[in-house]
Order: sequence, then structure tokens, then C-alpha cells
Amino acid sequence: MKNEGSATANGLLPLRLKLYHGFGAVAFGVKDNGFSVFLLIFYNQVLGMDAGLVSAALGLALIIDAMIDPMLGNLSDRTYTRWGRRLPWLYAAALPLAIAWALLWSPPIDGPPSFLGLLMVCVLVRMLLSACEVPSVALVPELTSDYVERTTLFRYRYLFGWSGGLIMLLLAYIVFLPGDEMLQREGYVSFGVLGGVLIFLSVVISALGQHKRVAHLPTQKPPPFSLKVAFSEIYEAFSERAFLILAAGALGAFISQGMTFAITNYLYLFVWEFTQTAFIIYPLVLFVSVLIVFLTIGSLHERFGKPRTAFWATLVSLTLWTTPYVLRLAGAWPEIGGTLSTALILGFVLVSNVFAVTVMISASSMVAEIVEAFQVRTGRRAEGSFYSGNWFVQKCATGVGIFLAGMMIKLSGMPDNAKPGEVAAAVLDNLTIYYIAASIGLALFSAYWLRRFPITRDDHEATLKTLDAAARGNIDAGGVVP
Repeated sequence: MKNEGSATANGLLPLRLKLYHGFGAVAFGVKDNGFSVFLLIFYNQVLGMDAGLVSAALGLALIIDAMIDPMLGNLSDRTYTRWGRRLPWLYAAALPLAIAWALLWSPPIDGPPSFLGLLMVCVLVRMLLSACEVPSVALVPELTSDYVERTTLFRYRYLFGWSGGLIMLLLAYIVFLPGDEMLQREGYVSFGVLGGVLIFLSVVISALGQHKRVAHLPTQKPPPFSLKVAFSEIYEAFSERAFLILAAGALGAFISQGMTFAITNYLYLFVWEFTQTAFIIYPLVLFVSVLIVFLTIGSLHERFGKPRTAFWATLVSLTLWTTPYVLRLAGAWPEIGGTLSTALILGFVLVSNVFAVTVMISASSMVAEIVEAFQVRTGRRAEGSFYSGNWFVQKCATGVGIFLAGMMIKLSGMPDNAKPGEVAAAVLDNLTIYYIAASIGLALFSAYWLRRFPITRDDHEATLKTLDAAARGNIDAGGVVP
């Protein structure tokens, strides 16, 4: 039996291909930055929606989208065209996604939008983004089976994804939403239009750049689609032990990330009282941290493996990220809003984010190893199913994180139309305590499961040998000599 993917490229990929593949993640970076950093404050403080309703709509949209993702992944695995399994999705979804994104930041009504209206637009944007991102990420195991080269592909994806998001963040703080204009409606319209243009260019250029490499009929033609078979295949993939362990680790990490991103502007505006200059420097600090990860994570994976790297990076990131908040509560922090305070915060952000991004890249790359382990056990490749499953976990978890952030803001007593420097100290202390407690619990949960991921590099290499032997007809897909 010849297994699809047995002839997957091994060894180094051309730099051009890595750049094109990575560039596709700009769309995700633009979306993720907008949803996570600005959407809550825009709909709450600018348009006047209740923070709890906004966070509930964002969280519910994530969960609805997450339910759709596994079906999108299965459909991607089953797509059978002369352009391959993934490219048709990228070409079809790019323009509708860009239009929906611009609409999100320019609701055609005055006053607070309705809960249902916000929910519907958020679901549409997220569903279309998934139709681009799931097939794009699912190309990684098809492009290479090399343990480290897969990490390299994700290094480029994260570099471009963060770059796209941080460019929009920087433009927001400098051009669209500087100073008090963050609390004005007009700048968000231009923010949405430019974001839509970047999303469209990112998806289409990435697809065109990879077209020659991946545009061919799949090795095997899938059977006709049926819901029963689709759900059976999704269930089978999601029952893979390694996937369940990784999903548990990712759950804690993504809840924490969603919570942190959603509450970011509240923390920096009200708790740390950032100036306009600090908000401009902040995206640059994040970019430097991602660049450091880009240069170092490959050697970490080669030396320590992906599970150990993710485990220790989680603990180090937690320690560095929460230290300033603990010191502030203890009264051992310099004057809030001063130059020293801001410089120290940015320093802690730089180093802690290095380790946080290391965790995310490691976990994403670990999903690729599950693909071949599953193929050995079942004889079927399911890249789309596993990466959509990873998205399922990420989106549900991020939705929970955004909801937690909204509840923290509400329970802390944060007033509507609050002004930096005028919020009661007790309110800011409550917000800080809630945030620290949640961060610690989530990080420890995540680290526990990431350390237990069962596929090492040696295991992966052995799996590839089994698949190679099966492809040459020496053994069957389950590793049994005929």
C-alpha cells in the first residue's frame, strides 16, 4: 500500500518557499491583534456596549467557530482538485474575509450594536479566517517530514504573523488611534480597511507563492463526503492520545493568552499608565522578542526536544510576566507612569514574551508529529483534522480567556469611560489580583501536560522509517510485515 505523504519532502526547503508560506500568517496576525487587543475596548468604551456582553459575544463567537473548524479541516483533507487539497480554500476565502474584517470595525449603526449583530459578524470573520488558516497550516506536514525543518516553517509563520499584528498595532498607536483617539470611533474605520487589505494580500500572495509546489492531484481520491463518515474520522483523529495530551497543555496556554491580550490595553492604560511614547515602543519590544525566538528556537528543539522546551519556557514566562504585578501589589515598584517603571515593564515584557512565543511555536510544531503517528496506526493522513482540532482548542480556550478578561474588568469595578490616573487604587488592585491568580493557575496546568507529550524526536524518526518501509511495500501502514 502506498501511503499519501510517504514521499513528503525531507531535508531543507528553499528559502523562497518558507517566506511565502510564512507570509500567509500575516492575515492571522492582523486578525488576532485586532480581536485580542482592540475589539473589547472599541465595543465597550467607544461604542458603549456593556463589557460583559462584549466579552460574552466574542467568547461565544469563538466557541461557535471552534465547532465549525473540525468540519473545515475534514473538508480540506477531502478536497480533491488539480490544485491540491488546500489552495482552493485560500483562493476562495481571501476576499470575503477582507470585506467582513472591514465591516467589523465600521458597524453601520449609531450607538451600541446589538449582542446578536456583534456575534454574527465575529462568527463570519472567524469562520472565513479558519477557511484560510487551517488549510495553510495543514500544508506543513505535506511540505516536509523533517523534525527541525517543520519548526523552521513555524518560525517563519510566527515571525510573519506577529509582524503583521505588530505593524497594525504600531499603526494604531501612531496613526489611527493615538492618545485619546483610542476612545474615538473614527480611527477604527481606517484601521479596519487597512487590515482587510493586508489580510487579502497575505492569503493570496502566500497561495500563489506555493502554488507550483503543492498544486497537484492528491495521491488518493477520498470517498464521497458524508456527515457520518466525516464525524467518524474527526472523532478518530481527536481520540489520538498524543493529540489529547497536547490539547490539554494548549488549553491552559491559550486561555491565558486570550485573557492577556483582551485585557492588555486596560493594564497598560490604567494599571501602568503608559504614555503615548510607551505605546509606540511596546510593539517594537514585542517584535524584538519574536525575532529572538526566530533565531533561537531551532537550536532549543535540537538540543532539548519540543516537549521539554515548551515545559520550561512556560514556567520561565510565568515567573517573569507576573513579577511586576506582584511587586506593584507589595509596594516595591517604582512610581507608576514614570520612566523607570515603564522601562522595567517593557524589559519584563521583552524577556517573558520570548518564552511565551517559544511555547506557542513548540506546541504548533508538535502537532505535525501527530500526523505521522496517526498514519502509522490507521493508514490515513489527517493534517487538516489535527490542525483544525488544534484550532478548536485554541479558539474555545481564547474565548474563555476573553470572557474571563471581561469578567475581571466587570468584577473589579472598572467604570465605563474611565480615564487613566483617575481609577480608584482598590479597583486596579482587584484587577491585578484576579489577573495574577488566573495566570499562575493556567500556566501550571499547561506546563504539566506539555511535559507529558509522548512523541520525542527519536519516536518521530522511527515513525518515518516505518512509513518509508510501508511506501516501498515492505510492511503495511500499521507497521506489520505482510
